[in-house]
Amino acid sequence: MTKLEKLQTRFLSMPKDFSWDELKKLLSDCGYRETTAGKTSGSRVKFIHVKLEPICLHKPHPKPELKAYQLKQILEALRNRGLL
Repeated sequence: MTKLEKLQTRFLSMPKDFSWDELKKLLSDCGYRETTAGKTSGSRVKFIHVKLEPICLHKPHPKPELKAYQLKQILEALRNRGLL
C-alpha cells in the first residue's frame, strides 16, 4: 500500500485528528493546488484544479485538526468529482 493509499484510507475513515497538512497532501495528490489570493483571504483558502470546480475552506485554528463537517464536505466534493 502506497503512502497516498494509506492517506486516502485514513481520510475515508473520517478520523477526528485529520490535520490540515494531511488534507493539503491529499488534495495535492488529487491535482489541486492551494491559493489564498484575494483582498481579504485571511483564513479562507481555495484549492484550485485545472479541470474541476474549486474547493473552498477555512483553515482550522487554533488547532490544525479539521472539523467533522469539513471532512464530510471534502469527501462529498471529491466523490462528486470522481476523485475518490
